[in-house]
Amino acid sequence: MVLPTRVTESSHALTLTADVLVIGGGPAGCWAALSARAAGASVVLVEKGYVGTSGATAPANTTLFYTVPGDTFQNDAMLDDRMGTAQGFAVRSHVRRVYDETTVQIELMTRWGYPWPRNEEGKAFCGNLRGPDYMVFLRNRLLAEGVRVLDHSPALELLGAGGVVAGAAGIRRRTGETWAVRAGAVVIATGGTAFRSGTVGTHNLTGDGYLFAAEAGAGFSGMEFSGQYALAPLEGGLTKGIIYFSGSFSDGAGQPVPRNEVAAALAAGRQVYAVLDKAGPYLQDGYRLGQPNIFVYFQRLGGNPFTDRYPVKLMYEGTVRAAGGLAVNDVCATGVPGLYAVGDATTREILTGTAMSGGGPAVAWCIASGTWAGRDAAAFAAGLGDKAPTRVFAGLGQAGLRPRVAKPSVDAATVTAAVQAEIVPPAKSFRRSAQALAHTAGVLDGLWAAVRDGLALDSAYPTPDAHARAVIRAREAAALVATGRWITAAAQARTETRGLHRRSDFPARDPSQHHHILTGGLDTLWVRTAPAHEEAVAA
Repeated sequence: MVLPTRVTESSHALTLTADVLVIGGGPAGCWAALSARAAGASVVLVEKGYVGTSGATAPANTTLFYTVPGDTFQNDAMLDDRMGTAQGFAVRSHVRRVYDETTVQIELMTRWGYPWPRNEEGKAFCGNLRGPDYMVFLRNRLLAEGVRVLDHSPALELLGAGGVVAGAAGIRRRTGETWAVRAGAVVIATGGTAFRSGTVGTHNLTGDGYLFAAEAGAGFSGMEFSGQYALAPLEGGLTKGIIYFSGSFSDGAGQPVPRNEVAAALAAGRQVYAVLDKAGPYLQDGYRLGQPNIFVYFQRLGGNPFTDRYPVKLMYEGTVRAAGGLAVNDVCATGVPGLYAVGDATTREILTGTAMSGGGPAVAWCIASGTWAGRDAAAFAAGLGDKAPTRVFAGLGQAGLRPRVAKPSVDAATVTAAVQAEIVPPAKSFRRSAQALAHTAGVLDGLWAAVRDGLALDSAYPTPDAHARAVIRAREAAALVATGRWITAAAQARTETRGLHRRSDFPARDPSQHHHILTGGLDTLWVRTAPAHEEAVAA
């Protein structure tokens, strides 16, 4: 199937018009939709899966960071902690702005009736969100506010009109029918990508929004800071770092492994075991109550992680929890007129520096970025007046959607496996080198050429839903290849070790490289540097 390039009333089975279209129904997308709605905009939200269960937040509990009005000691301590782990680029005033905005929206959630847990004194505790009921709460709020939600309806491409992003087109997963939404502004909320490493909650996060935005002309920042791996039980997929602060580690012979050497040991192929023996009874209860999903795995195995050591592994979390992503300004606009990006789809360098975000800052960023982008997208759409729906729209998608040759030479599954082999293994991405990066770049360039020539589909699929799945897989494969190329190009350009970018051939930090690395492009990649924020340099 090839989507029609020009969008008219008869181009798709479903054509909608809205002031703001949000692509992605995780927390950042929900907050963007709610913010745009509060600003008076009509809003459509489309989601690959089901809003409320899709994405990395739904299957897990998480901490939440915010400022407490008048509590200077706590607020300063929280900012000091973030700046200490950021390893460069984080901007203290920006971190404060994110946490302050989160405080405002927490109050709004309270007024909406969110059931915060309460302590022994009956006081609400807002520092932890239960992922499943948080997402259901946001879904119900979307519907109550009049947001039109299209579940199981992945976007396949953006629509453009005279250099301005003007909507998107996609497909209904269950019926194979195509849809288009003509919008005054579009918010990308498709998350980062872990390249389908198996980390719980990340399977649908394949970098689709990155590809859409790049096809419209947007660029990226900090993609080299993507070497994020986390610990998980050997046979599990849930990566929760907080419990390992209470852990001791040893190798197969029982010899201790220092905590700060565990990741490197696993990346080098050694087996490492963990036991959470530093957690006292109070902390054990806290872990079980605050993160109950972690202990389902141990309950099923019949083990006790507080007394029995168990094997662990590294799982790739990529840009879902690392710092890189779409470059945006202070209202989360991408630089392409009419296009915004929020949450894990964006760079988080000035919030987290070159380190992983951790749950608390990441959740706060989803709330704050969604709020800012939704509000500004509504204003952008309003500024178009009655011109928005009358514009001539054209589809911007190419790779995996519109072939250059009649007979495709590779299929989506083969391409996806080849990209994963270059990006996911710790031996490739935990510690990089010029030689290994050059090899990866060559492989990915070849895959991109193949994808551009032909991953588009014919009509040989037996049912509409099978057809839809094949179209979606083709675009996902194209997005994974493109994202792998941006990561690799940025990693080649940074010849030092800093944060989540580790080079075996340049093991030290180079003060002269305290700058951002920007990248983008499709057939021809571009890379350039940009100065760090003055406040980050001064720090």
